[in-house]
Amino acid sequence: MNFAVGFKSLGGDTQTMDNLEKQLICPICLEMFTKPVVILPCQHNLCRKCANDIFQASNPLWQSRGSSTVSSGGRFRCPSCRHEVVLDRHGVYGLQRNLLVENIIDIYKQESSRPLNTKSEQHLMCEEHEEEKINIYCLSCETPTCSMCKVFGAHKDCEVAPLSSVYKRQKSDLSDGIAMLVAGNDRIQAIITQMEEICKSVEDNSRRQKQHVSQRFDSLYNILEERKKELLQIITKQQEDKLQYVRGLIRKHGDHLEVTSKLVESAIQSMDEPQMAAFLQHAKELNTKITDMSKVSTIDRPDPGYENMDHLYVNVDYVSEMLRTIDFQSGAQGEEEEDIFDTEETEVALEEERPESTNDSGSRQKAATPQHGDYGGV
Repeated sequence: MNFAVGFKSLGGDTQTMDNLEKQLICPICLEMFTKPVVILPCQHNLCRKCANDIFQASNPLWQSRGSSTVSSGGRFRCPSCRHEVVLDRHGVYGLQRNLLVENIIDIYKQESSRPLNTKSEQHLMCEEHEEEKINIYCLSCETPTCSMCKVFGAHKDCEVAPLSSVYKRQKSDLSDGIAMLVAGNDRIQAIITQMEEICKSVEDNSRRQKQHVSQRFDSLYNILEERKKELLQIITKQQEDKLQYVRGLIRKHGDHLEVTSKLVESAIQSMDEPQMAAFLQHAKELNTKITDMSKVSTIDRPDPGYENMDHLYVNVDYVSEMLRTIDFQSGAQGEEEEDIFDTEETEVALEEERPESTNDSGSRQKAATPQHGDYGGV
């Protein structure tokens, strides 16, 4: 069924009224606002019925105004700007009425010379019967048509219905569909908000676990630094003991060398004595001293390899392998227990080297220490 729209010529006043009517159309029912008109916090307007339909679709568990129990409130989103509207326990009835828009609607109705919401139908004319208005709807062909087409035209064998009833039904279906889409958008927005909160939780948890891991490794660093300090002190102590012993031997041998040098000097001076009597007065004593000094055949000295410090070697290969196996545990409790175990095992492993190093160095030092500390009364 073909039809044409024949609008009468419009003057400036008619154009103004049409523009005004466009501003008074509800975005949900697509009709002019019906009283009461509510104003949302975002300054957009809705019919109270349409606002209530959206609210009920977004809050299916919210109790109606007339029920015995009233919920604590709810929320929905403005269909025009998607701004979230939070309601109190009164629901939609707690929204403020827009009296200005209601007054404008009253003025528009008074100034309009045609019934509201019927302008398009009055000017919609049948193309085959130019004088006939489109006033019925062909249910078989799913198209608007006129009465003449039903009686004499292409739709005489079709099932038809009043245009107004089909109009109201389809507009109601469209309004319900809009409400469903709005409710679906609200659910999607809620899911997006939930996922954004999940992202924030992931970031917070990651930051907390990074801090936890850093603290654990810092504690290991402190243990290693403490143990390193103790082992270095052991090496320093053995160094001082060895140096003290060797320097003591140097002083003792230096004293012996000084005595023998003076004895040699005295013997040479006696050899130069021209007087036999004078020579014999000191020769016997010199011979006795030289004989006594010659009997000192044992000279204390450190054992071969006494200067070696290789016995203070620290083997950390197995500790390194153990540190490389540090990994995350399945649970927080397991992680705590494993960290404690790893720390204690590291301390025990490092402690095992302490008695070995001390005993080894002590035994070597004892073996290298001389048992005879004098030179035969020199």
